[in-house]
Amino acid sequence: MKFNPANNIQDLQQFGEFGDVNPSITDSATYTFMQAKTMSETFKGEAAGCFLYSRHWNPSNKYLADALAAMEGTEAAWVTGSGMAAITCAILQIVNTGDHIVSSCTTYGGTFAFLKNYLLKFKIDVSFVDITNLKEVEAAIRPNTKMIYTETMTNPMLQISDIPTLSAMCKKHDIKLVVDNTFTPMIVSPCSLGADVTVYSLTKFVNGKNDCVAGAICGSNDFINSLCDVNAGTAMLLGPVLEPMRSTNILKNLHTLHIRMKQHSYNAMYLAMKFKEIGLKVIYPGLQEHKGHVTLKKIMNEKYGFGGMIGIDMITAENSNRLMEMMEKEGVGYLAVSLGYFKTLFSNPGKSTSSEVPEEVQREMGMSEGLVRFSVGLDDDIERTFEKILYCLQTLGMMPKKKQVEVVL
Repeated sequence: MKFNPANNIQDLQQFGEFGDVNPSITDSATYTFMQAKTMSETFKGEAAGCFLYSRHWNPSNKYLADALAAMEGTEAAWVTGSGMAAITCAILQIVNTGDHIVSSCTTYGGTFAFLKNYLLKFKIDVSFVDITNLKEVEAAIRPNTKMIYTETMTNPMLQISDIPTLSAMCKKHDIKLVVDNTFTPMIVSPCSLGADVTVYSLTKFVNGKNDCVAGAICGSNDFINSLCDVNAGTAMLLGPVLEPMRSTNILKNLHTLHIRMKQHSYNAMYLAMKFKEIGLKVIYPGLQEHKGHVTLKKIMNEKYGFGGMIGIDMITAENSNRLMEMMEKEGVGYLAVSLGYFKTLFSNPGKSTSSEVPEEVQREMGMSEGLVRFSVGLDDDIERTFEKILYCLQTLGMMPKKKQVEVVL
């Protein structure tokens, strides 16, 4: 039977202490013990099912973590106060001073800055590579390498990581594979393909409402337990706890994720094909000419499509800004960072979410200064959305030559 993340979530039975169909919300910071001996055992990690202090665990967060572990097919998960907290805690739990990391060059700007700039204070070195060039990736591995870090679908260039091959490489060299799956929840299940750890910004597609900031780390029992160890756990000691009410809301939204991902993917595929038809330079893994199309088809779960992220190249930052401003005015969506929202969001990554990446590195990774990144929303009438975008392109004189198309709004 093929892996089905939606079924794994649906099969969970999580109800409240009074038979509530939704799990109870626990807003306590601390928890009582009937015996002092049990408190001592809990501090040592020897008491199963006990809650100590909400920075360590709380029941509401445990419900969400269990559901995420079911979705990912991992033994356990831990939820954090942000996606960056998940990324940094997972990385710092694996590496130590003097270690080395191999990372995809194309990655979220905040992650790039953490790897490139922040880890220097711990004398942790990072080599940035084209993650799709497997020979380059393996050549970058050193005796002190502890990890390959990548994103399933990289931000913002939408490259596709060959997770099974990267996993085999990691096992060969006895190192860990950590994968950020924020762009592709349900579409790809990295740990089922051999990744050791999967991290998320839950803020994005998983929650889908852009009303909170949260993250998650999914992996083995041993790894998750090490994260929240009271003596040496990065998640426990750095303290990026998620607030229980937010946890509860995300858990409810998780149960509609499979429906939402299908619609995001359907709408994105429609726009990508239309953009291609009118002659725009389009980046979308669902298109057969995309370099990662075959790889994504090989690793993806059935039914969820190719994702809700699209890039189009408007050549210059000035062009992209004019287009985005008019698209917002015409009701296409919002000129805003982030992604996975029910409305379409668009931004120029080089000047926003990837601005931490030096411009020369942006050019090396193939990022145009005129790149517009779309997070395609849940529009019921995506044809109407395309007509609005077409109207903007024509009004601004940005239609590719010999591709003028009549449109009436």
